[in-house]
Amino acid sequence: MAESVVSCDVGIIGGGPAGAAMAAYLAKAGVSCIVFERELFPRPHVGESLVPSSTRVFRDLDFLPTMEEAGFPRKYGAAWTSGDQAPAYSHDWDELYALEHVDFRFEERPQAGVDMDYTYHVDRSKFDLLLLQHAKKLGAEVHEGVRVLGVDFSAEHPVVRFAMGKSEMGCRCRMVVDASGRNTVLGNQLRLKTNDPVFNQYAFHTWFDGYDRTSTAKKKSEKFGDYIFIHFLPVTNSWIWQIPITETITSIGIVTQKHNFLKAKADREGFFWEMVDKRPQIAEALRRAKRVTPWKEEGDYSYAMKEIVGDKFCMVGDAARFVDPIFSTGVSIALNSARFAHKDILKALETNDLSKSAFKEYETTIRRGTKNWYDFITIYYRLNVLFTWFVRNPEHRLDVLKLLQGDVYDEEQPAVIRKMQEKVSEVEQNVEHPWHKLLGDLTANNFRPGF
Repeated sequence: MAESVVSCDVGIIGGGPAGAAMAAYLAKAGVSCIVFERELFPRPHVGESLVPSSTRVFRDLDFLPTMEEAGFPRKYGAAWTSGDQAPAYSHDWDELYALEHVDFRFEERPQAGVDMDYTYHVDRSKFDLLLLQHAKKLGAEVHEGVRVLGVDFSAEHPVVRFAMGKSEMGCRCRMVVDASGRNTVLGNQLRLKTNDPVFNQYAFHTWFDGYDRTSTAKKKSEKFGDYIFIHFLPVTNSWIWQIPITETITSIGIVTQKHNFLKAKADREGFFWEMVDKRPQIAEALRRAKRVTPWKEEGDYSYAMKEIVGDKFCMVGDAARFVDPIFSTGVSIALNSARFAHKDILKALETNDLSKSAFKEYETTIRRGTKNWYDFITIYYRLNVLFTWFVRNPEHRLDVLKLLQGDVYDEEQPAVIRKMQEKVSEVEQNVEHPWHKLLGDLTANNFRPGF
């Protein structure tokens, strides 16, 4: 292997949102960093809807003007629908509640450091390219089409090993940030990755042009056109996402459990329409629209790492943890992990203490936030009606909205999550409870150490 004479303070594996944000933070602070990205941007990617906590990162990095100039659809709120299959519920805790349509707007709860009442839906190929270009403008060195083979930690300084054409090369750096997404370069190399025994969901998705985004709304209102929609399906732990991409193009995806997905392996398109037909209004609107992108599938939904920091390395974004993205958490966690981690990195470089303990604050913060997401999602899958009841209940609505805005990092366990867990346990233990028959079959009462 030829050893490159190029050196830097931080080598960053991956140029997606986590890696690009990290590079931008570090470059803005005057730290020399190199991004190694295996693909050539722009490239398509799933995960097209953001949450408001992302705005803090965009503001930190002076990236908001770029977001506005790009013309991404503004996202003012979110909605959940259950359609005609929803039973008739009442307002009482001991009975059920009608939830054909539940929605909220972000403006209902002010957020510290966020002075906008909207966030964005994004074409990830365009968004990721813009953010990586922004990092480069701030001074980061970016190499695309470079496949990282691993990191050699045997010497004083780590060496990022990568393939460039037919040649294998290396770059010495003071420390490494793994932002390789679901490729989890260091997680695999160091055998730190643990797959989630509970959330093994799959997704099948595409884009449609001309889809009526208000097809399921009780009242035809333009305000719902810019919302993200989650449409429940009458299949356990299954749903449809609906995300605006442009004024006329909408991302539509089916999420279901792995065993349902694999049954349809021979006919993916048939599987899609079979699932969509369970919501006739949506199916009718989609058949009037035109599919404009190939079918795509996503698997290996949730996993964690036994360790996300170590001597001379840390992991950010999906490389550190991937939680089921039902609440559009993926990009937000990626961006915020860079926001939290870069502070520890700057201090570590300044003091020349690059030991594992130097990244403790970041590790504590991101594990706390992702655990809160995980617990929230567990409740959601276990008892949908409980989640939507809390959204509708004035006593708890803003507490739930805080989580859905992406503010999950400041508490060990938000009180609203604890209250939800207590109610789920009550329903589980009482077979006579009217909600008992609505329990989903995904539950994570016993977390493995990695989670």
